[in-house]
Amino acid sequence: MADAAQQTPRVAVLGASGFAGALVARLIDRHPFFRLGAITARAEAGMRLDELYPHHRVPSVLSEPDVEAIADAHEVAVVGYPHGASSEAVAALHARGLLVLDLSADFRLRDDATYREWYGDVHAAPELFGTAVYGLPEIHRGALAGVREGGRLIAGPGCFPTAAILALAPLARAGVIDEVIVDAKTGVSGAGRKLVRSTHYVDVSENVHAYGVAGHRHQPEIRQELAVAGMDAAVQPVFVPHLVPVDQGELTSCYVRPRRAVGADEVAELFADAYDGEQFVEVTSAEPGMRDVQATNFARLRAHVDPRSGHVLVFATIDNLWKGTSSQAVQCLNIAYGRDEDEGLR
Repeated sequence: MADAAQQTPRVAVLGASGFAGALVARLIDRHPFFRLGAITARAEAGMRLDELYPHHRVPSVLSEPDVEAIADAHEVAVVGYPHGASSEAVAALHARGLLVLDLSADFRLRDDATYREWYGDVHAAPELFGTAVYGLPEIHRGALAGVREGGRLIAGPGCFPTAAILALAPLARAGVIDEVIVDAKTGVSGAGRKLVRSTHYVDVSENVHAYGVAGHRHQPEIRQELAVAGMDAAVQPVFVPHLVPVDQGELTSCYVRPRRAVGADEVAELFADAYDGEQFVEVTSAEPGMRDVQATNFARLRAHVDPRSGHVLVFATIDNLWKGTSSQAVQCLNIAYGRDEDEGLR
């Protein structure tokens, strides 16, 4: 590992040919504190990233991943591999002393039985399972601030859980959630580069459809984090995502039946208490739309009490590639290194 006293941490991005990894590389390349080091890919090794993604304007050359070489020259690694492919690289880099931020689902869940139920796998790095800090800064800021001296592992949240948890955490903390339905809409980039390239335009254009109805893997992640926030663990959120014909963006509509009657003033106070001091969460009086936060690290929320049914309706919009994945990862690294959270993100 590189000298820990080095003032400017060098960040490697593994899996930089994917949408999320490429955006992390762009943000680190322009960051005033971190330095972009190795960016890796297998099939695209030897290409420059600005050839693969011209709009990111990162001239670095993609290389084959080499854990030993990365560990020798870097303090931080962001791993942008798919679920199941990430654990081995994360464990190897972590064992060599790096702070590792994993963008996959491999380290998000804390309960082994739940992991096996939803992913059907024996975890490839059981010694690290359950040790990661869940990388949602507005919920786990304190743990992120101590992660370099602690477990040195951050699990980047899924994009759907990011929006849903931010939308529902104030209600979970107050213990008022009895039932909740999370109805999410996302752009096609949420499927990842490989699936997007194989998706026909005619299947997406002028069309909206639900998927993962039998059970989406983000459901236990949402439940886990809301239970940590204070929701009764017996509550099972209903989560249904929908694919909509936009490149990137996400709108999550949450319908909450409360355990007791709540009024508009109480709900407004809960959200103000939760987010008034947050740089990247905006609570508005108008229903948010995807364009409001496109290509930013912002989440935009609107909470409303339906006077007829008594339900609490909460709407949250994020950019699935930014706050939902890559810029949120940089926000976590800023916190871990004691930097201003918005550094490199404004």
